[in-house]
Amino acid sequence: MARRVAVIGAGSSGLACIKCCLDEGLEPVCFESSDDIGGLWRYQERPKPGHCSIYRSLIVNTSKEMMCFSDFPMPAHFPNYMQNSQLLQYFRLFAAHFDLLKYIHFQTSVYSVRQRPDFSQSGQWEVVTRNREGCKERHIFDAVMVCSGHYTHPVIPLTDFPGVDSFKGKLCHSWEYKDPHDLHGKRVVVVGIGNSGGDIAVEISRVAEKTFLSTRHGAWVVGRMCDKGLPLDMIMITRLMGFLPRIVPKGLLNWSGERGLNQKYDHRLYGLQPEHR
Repeated sequence: MARRVAVIGAGSSGLACIKCCLDEGLEPVCFESSDDIGGLWRYQERPKPGHCSIYRSLIVNTSKEMMCFSDFPMPAHFPNYMQNSQLLQYFRLFAAHFDLLKYIHFQTSVYSVRQRPDFSQSGQWEVVTRNREGCKERHIFDAVMVCSGHYTHPVIPLTDFPGVDSFKGKLCHSWEYKDPHDLHGKRVVVVGIGNSGGDIAVEISRVAEKTFLSTRHGAWVVGRMCDKGLPLDMIMITRLMGFLPRIVPKGLLNWSGERGLNQKYDHRLYGLQPEHR
């Protein structure tokens, strides 16, 4: 009898885990709290508490050549860097090709995961789920794969900003942001220069009266494309690049990388020069 495996979540990791379980002769049972696959990459107009959320224009920062599943290449006509709807389309093609949907229980939340009393002998887990009607069910599994993601709860440290209580403007996290339409003609500050902060600041700047991008320590700004227009990750994630740090001094590698980035734009001129290498 095949060993049963619970897979929590039907996003990119959950789909891959279902496929791998089938490849190994295991019996996967996937629980997905929403009514569709895709997880983070499924755009929705209204974010739901406890779920991932993305903005309408989001484009992936990993090229299709490097992020596709090894046994299912992305369609040739897809761009190197896809808009989120195209990536979701790819996941649908993947799930359909390997007939994965029949293993997924939609609108079913996992309520608890516990080791059984005889876990030291059986190695089994008790998983309690709750369906759309609110009914709970208990299941026994030989293994559990947690694929629920980690971009579900926004971090909003408002206590670190004195005077925020008297601020009369709009405050929101990138988790809530969808598009810049309600920011026309406004003065906006984006706090943080991570991937989403940079994306959102650029998009807002096209409609706002003034856009500020605030960064505490600066950052090395790295584009998606590398030499000759090739995707950066195709050039950097190679056996050679992985071997170089073992034979070349770290200081020399940092100097070379920083020199290349500063040739595109001098980070000091833009107030972006970070303290870290």
